[in-house]
Amino acid sequence: MTKARSFRNPDALCSTATLAARLDDPGLRIFDCTTWLIADSDDDPYRVVSALPEYRQGHIPGSAYLDLQAELSDTSSRFRFTMPGPEALAAAFGRHGIGEDGEVVLYSRGSLQWSARIWWMLRAIGFDRAAILDGGWEKWEREGRPVRDGDERYPAASLAARPRQGLFVDSAAVLAAIRDSGTRIVDALSPQSHAGQSRRYGRPGRITSSVNVPAASLRDPDTLELLSPDAAAAAFAAVGVDADTPVIVYCGGGIAASMDAFMLHQLGNDRVAVYDNSLNEWASDPAFPMERD
Repeated sequence: MTKARSFRNPDALCSTATLAARLDDPGLRIFDCTTWLIADSDDDPYRVVSALPEYRQGHIPGSAYLDLQAELSDTSSRFRFTMPGPEALAAAFGRHGIGEDGEVVLYSRGSLQWSARIWWMLRAIGFDRAAILDGGWEKWEREGRPVRDGDERYPAASLAARPRQGLFVDSAAVLAAIRDSGTRIVDALSPQSHAGQSRRYGRPGRITSSVNVPAASLRDPDTLELLSPDAAAAAFAAVGVDADTPVIVYCGGGIAASMDAFMLHQLGNDRVAVYDNSLNEWASDPAFPMERD
């Protein structure tokens, strides 16, 4: 009988029951990481909208709000959600109360991808004491757990950046991967986008030679939790990716890609990178090769 897989770091996922039992823990920092992407149709560029109003209407008690675009991205970039420099990012997290010895639980609404993005960013600057709330806000709310309105903040803390190289890559790395048959380029967007049925990012289609594992498919629609390790591994194996495969994951702006990257990391893959800026950059430059069905 084949032994069931397990995630490499169980502490990188936090159950709603575990979080509920730790709400009064003074060393714990909890954050709502949600951002809304608003578009009128599949062919419209999306608008980035803060979820602060929803947070103020109801959030997990004690949690603060992180605004990814306004506070944790390089606002000088012409692309949305660009990863800032490690020292600037560490300072921003510190202003929100994330310190050297703290523990962090990240949650989001609508999709777990927003908490995965913040988790991946923290990992990229060397912080390893963060977890994603499995099931997110929807599971917490479904279970009737406590909710509080208004604003909450943590005292500022000091966080030093200890950057890990290679967790985010640029277009040059993607071009090199297209020429390297040993590297898989994984599209975390929907099958419709992968097939070229949307112009949301400019040119429709996918990065040449890429395969598709939608971030949304990694969440069980019934339990709202992430897929089991066996089910997640099967989803990646179906497109030729295992724990030893070098992988670059992309999406529209590096958000959904972070969900795939998180899962691959949990499955034991140490050769995973997120293409920062993703199709926001790639589809806007006709020099970069794309294909469609």
